[in-house]
Amino acid sequence: MLDTRLILWTFVAAVAAATGLRLWLAARQIRHVRRHRDRVPEAFSGRIRLEDHRRAADYTVDRTRAGMAAMVWHMLILLGWTAGGGLDHLLRFWSTTLPGPVAAGTAALLSLMFINALLDLPFAIHRTFVIEARFGFNRTTPATFVTDLLKQALLGMIIGAPLLALFLWLMEGGGAWWLWAWGAWLGFALLMTWLYPTLIAPLFNTFRPLPDPELARRVERLLERTGFHSKGVFVMDGSRRSAHGNAYFTGLGRSKRIVFFDTLLGALAPEEIEAVLAHELGHFRRRHVHKHLAVSALSGLTGLWLLDQLLHAPAVFQALGLSEVSAAGALALFMLLAPVALTFVRPLASWLSRRHEFEADEFAAALTGPAPLVRALVKLYRDNATTLTPDPLYSAWHDSHPPAGIRIEHLQARRA
Repeated sequence: MLDTRLILWTFVAAVAAATGLRLWLAARQIRHVRRHRDRVPEAFSGRIRLEDHRRAADYTVDRTRAGMAAMVWHMLILLGWTAGGGLDHLLRFWSTTLPGPVAAGTAALLSLMFINALLDLPFAIHRTFVIEARFGFNRTTPATFVTDLLKQALLGMIIGAPLLALFLWLMEGGGAWWLWAWGAWLGFALLMTWLYPTLIAPLFNTFRPLPDPELARRVERLLERTGFHSKGVFVMDGSRRSAHGNAYFTGLGRSKRIVFFDTLLGALAPEEIEAVLAHELGHFRRRHVHKHLAVSALSGLTGLWLLDQLLHAPAVFQALGLSEVSAAGALALFMLLAPVALTFVRPLASWLSRRHEFEADEFAAALTGPAPLVRALVKLYRDNATTLTPDPLYSAWHDSHPPAGIRIEHLQARRA
């Protein structure tokens, strides 16, 4: 049997290593951005003003600093739930309050997520109403902020409770439960990918067709050239909450759609909007949504198998502060420990995402030419206060999109 003290100290060391690594990377990011604050990179000379470059640097530093404080806070919360015995108290409370391990376990897991959300709330408020407001991005009112939180909590109850109960019921049954759970999770993920654009997203934002008839005609011609059949291209009222601009591709089958933030449409010329649309269509043509689902499916299967192994390791439960082995305890520990483990595989996910962004850029450059997309990206970097000089190691670890300079250089090479 494994020594519980060894397990505990290995766990503490892993948590400290993950947090220390992220703090070190964040400190590198701050130093690197500050070092290059007073000079616009040559690739953006004449395109980005020095004051805009400095604003982006300051915005990046402020957000990174706030993130560092949140990292330390989350580490303390994790240790409090585990080594501090908080999770054991929560599980025992619900086991004596509700009959049956499934009902009690579901209540305990929902309580865990709710308490964690409350503990993270001060950081969310600071990000929205201090940092975003300081740099002129925040348009979220306190009423909208609270309403969003209530909607998210309600959706979590409606969607999360049945899924958690199903998982616990399968785990209590034993055997190859993790295969059945994987099938249920995969079906749920596909269902949510299909339903999100048409059922869930409209609960938070309003979506409408493109208002400009000429732009709509350009879009239709582009969609016909690429064979994209969907519910259409929509404009989202992102300006209700933020001045940031963006666009994204979502959904599966007939529910798939491309969404532009209204803030983005106000900042770009028609040919630039067409280039951004071509980029999003590149994700569709290169089947990036399907590839991400495949990676998620394999990751989910691996994770559920590891969860099954945890169920058969009573020493781990004891070392991490739990007085007894239970399905709810195993699932709670897995939810708490997964972010620690994912810290060390994050670069692989970031690399895959950046590769897909390059592929989408190449598709757009072939379809509309690289110049409009370059102009659109420069405007988006400027308006969103995206740093042009991220630390290379930090970026490789965390960023889902290529750094601005590398991305522009890649597109300009296509033009050459």
